[in-house]
Amino acid sequence: MRLLSFRADGKDRFGAVIDTGVVDLSARLKQQSLRQLIAEMPRADIQAEIARVSADFSLSDIDYLVPVPDADKIICVGVNYADRNAEYKDGSELPKFPSLFLRSRGSFVGHGQALLLPPESPQFDYEGEIVLVIGKGGRRIPAESALDHIFGLTICNEGSVRDWMRHAKFNVTQGKNFHASGSIGPWIEVLDDRATLAALDIRTWVNDELRQEESIARMMFPFTYLINYISTFMELVPGDMIVTGTPTGSGARFDPPRYLVDGDVVRVAVAGVGTLENRVQAERR
Repeated sequence: MRLLSFRADGKDRFGAVIDTGVVDLSARLKQQSLRQLIAEMPRADIQAEIARVSADFSLSDIDYLVPVPDADKIICVGVNYADRNAEYKDGSELPKFPSLFLRSRGSFVGHGQALLLPPESPQFDYEGEIVLVIGKGGRRIPAESALDHIFGLTICNEGSVRDWMRHAKFNVTQGKNFHASGSIGPWIEVLDDRATLAALDIRTWVNDELRQEESIARMMFPFTYLINYISTFMELVPGDMIVTGTPTGSGARFDPPRYLVDGDVVRVAVAGVGTLENRVQAERR
């Protein structure tokens, strides 16, 4: 089951992708958003509603939005692959705890929408990542039951402005929150089988050149640990998104660096989940 938020006929909606197109659930259900649907409606009931109706729109009729446009929190993991830690070439040991930061809703766009290359910096970079969408909230969630709190998976290009990430001594907030610098989508693949989480691979292309390729088996902090750790200090609620970290191969790590430029196309794929694609567009002042 694939759920999404989208715009069609000038109106923001949410629904499901089926073989023939998109079912508009917002026109049929009492919930006002996909976030509310995740919080209130059992998966089996959502599936039953989808099964009894036909498509309202074709995929070509819609503009994709971030799957949960009104998420309470978008929590991002900084370094989560051992090879990625080694990329920094600073001789540091592997981290004992994950690096975390928050991103604003407005820093992300949906699948197919333009990523804005800011005029303030030429160091605009890509980071392909897997995203957990929380279905059941909680505090101090035990690692052994953490998978029960995942509603589904989606994909992120966690676009970064590298020099602005170094403006301050202890945070990366500025370089991680430029308007429309990242993307999430195209939809949420609802998690029906936990076995899916054991063998996920992520790949990122820039203009059809493969730049990143990795398996989640090589994560330093697996999904269960992240949910347990994050929920220790903040309450997770339905619709929260945890962006779980990027593998080696971002543009900053080439010699010389290979940053994004106007017209570049970034594609991030996770087998069994989907493909997220966006074109880079220079932003006017």
